[in-house]
Amino acid sequence: MRTTSLLGDKVIGRIGFGAMQLAGPGVFGPPPDPDAARAVLRRAVELGVDHIDTSQYYGPEIVNELIRDALHPYQETLKLVTKVGARRDDSGAWLEALSPAELRSGVEDNLRTLQVERMDLVNLRLEDAHDAEGRLAEQLGTLEDLRQEGKLDLIGISNAATETVRRALDLADIASVQNAYSIVNRAGEDTLALCEEHGLAFVPFFPLGSAFTGGPKQLAADPVIAEVASKHRARPTQVALAWLLQHSERILLIPGTRSVKHLEENVAASDIELDEQDMRRLDGATQLGNPAAPAE
Repeated sequence: MRTTSLLGDKVIGRIGFGAMQLAGPGVFGPPPDPDAARAVLRRAVELGVDHIDTSQYYGPEIVNELIRDALHPYQETLKLVTKVGARRDDSGAWLEALSPAELRSGVEDNLRTLQVERMDLVNLRLEDAHDAEGRLAEQLGTLEDLRQEGKLDLIGISNAATETVRRALDLADIASVQNAYSIVNRAGEDTLALCEEHGLAFVPFFPLGSAFTGGPKQLAADPVIAEVASKHRARPTQVALAWLLQHSERILLIPGTRSVKHLEENVAASDIELDEQDMRRLDGATQLGNPAAPAE
């Protein structure tokens, strides 16, 4: 199994770190133990993680501040990926922020808080996966303007239906797609196939099932996943990540956690070699559909 893939034209490790869970409950406010959150970030880099997925609206600001405090000045090989298109109100509600001015402000706020001059990749997080209001050209145009200004390197799209990704490819140079996808939620298989066709990175959020609906417990409850995990002396979560890595070479993973132990388990999933029988059995694991939870 390959341990690296491509993000745009850059070679990148296939297991990164998703920082969303480092915020407080509901991805709002500070974590219970900020020092522990910073320790997870430092350990991730020690383990060779070379890309971190974050956003200014995680907290808001708090997760980016934790990343900056823990890792700045950043290793030259570390890629920082963010997303724009949402904001939070004072009660923590998730609100749309997709106007050109809001997208520009979102990118610039990430640059300021992370203390970098350029983001390695910025994902456009769509509120409606089908771009119901037809604003995609304007939104991607804003990100392209920011790229020309040197404020970001690569453009991605998140929470996008397959037909929306096709439109995006006609409008801009897209490097990646970030959608909900896991062994128990394969509704995005057609989008993954499109990414494979065009050489795009496919980055599942909720790669262990929804963090809001007890995804890891769902994995452990599936008898096939549990049996394969027992065979490899691994945890069900590790098998679920290993299945993703072997399912497509275009998949990059960004599992998140507040625990150093769980982080180490997630990274070690790349060492699990599933054989053809394992893959066939896991392909038939229980499908739970698209979880009713907010996109990252």
